[in-house]
Amino acid sequence: MISPRFLMILGVIFMLMGIILPYLMIMHVLTSTFFLNFLTWGISMTGLALGTIGFGMSVRLRQDD
Repeated sequence: MISPRFLMILGVIFMLMGIILPYLMIMHVLTSTFFLNFLTWGISMTGLALGTIGFGMSVRLRQDD
């Protein structure tokens, strides 16, 4: 079973990538393509979901103790 802390850390990393990649597109370091925009959105939503699942698992484990 994957630990809640790992899921939350992975979620934060994905959400940071979802912030950094659009910023690099705005600064014209990366070219803005439909695929890259969709990938950035997907990474951000995946990070949000993983963080939420990890937080929920953490709360659930603390309630069981």
